[in-house]
Amino acid sequence: MRENIIEIFSSIQGEGKYVGCRQIFVRLEGCNLDCTYCDTENEIGRHPVCMVEERAGTHELVPYENPLSVEQVAEIVARLVGDVPHHSLSITGGEPLLHVPFIKELATHIDLPVFLETNGTLDRALAECIDCISHISMDLKLPDVLSAPVWDAHARFLEVARAVDVYVKVVVAAETRAEDVERAAHLVAEIAPATLLILQPVTPYGGCTVPSPARLLELQRIALHHLTDVRVIPQTHRMMDLL
Repeated sequence: MRENIIEIFSSIQGEGKYVGCRQIFVRLEGCNLDCTYCDTENEIGRHPVCMVEERAGTHELVPYENPLSVEQVAEIVARLVGDVPHHSLSITGGEPLLHVPFIKELATHIDLPVFLETNGTLDRALAECIDCISHISMDLKLPDVLSAPVWDAHARFLEVARAVDVYVKVVVAAETRAEDVERAAHLVAEIAPATLLILQPVTPYGGCTVPSPARLLELQRIALHHLTDVRVIPQTHRMMDLL
């Protein structure tokens, strides 16, 4: 099996519950959403080569002709693991659940836990591969960043995702409405009340503005009325200029 891949590299997880952990990242093409703050170029068919970091931590990327086979990706992963022990393999995008057959086959070829970074809307796709996933970073998209709300899709997704280690991440901006954060926290509390909710201040892009410290504290206060574990964690890899 072969798949177009944007990049493969070793770095530090810069977001969420596992911030600071060393991971190998495999970035796949395509997304079913179009968020206003998205800074990732992931259009399907736009990547004739995959940029690969052949030695962990060097930031030296080598082009590999797309599409790559599962065996090629597994060999690259094994080489990076040989350089440095890693927490997990992060499969990201775009939206990686557009590529379920590839994820399932790759999982059988590697010796690392699979960490899925997802927009949290494709519940049926997740159900097909949940048995090979160890950790899920689930985005919960608020209506102000999309052309149409996806609350119901998020609810269905979390029903499936709660079978494994999952946390929910909400990107918040100065423009974020308090009632949307409250609805997000309530949704999580209704389905998986022990789940960690992370409020991530937006990295300025696409006209979004960073919320003030006072606003972050207020949004966290609102969410804490529904959940016991609500944390504010920014994108730390941007601060460190990491891949």
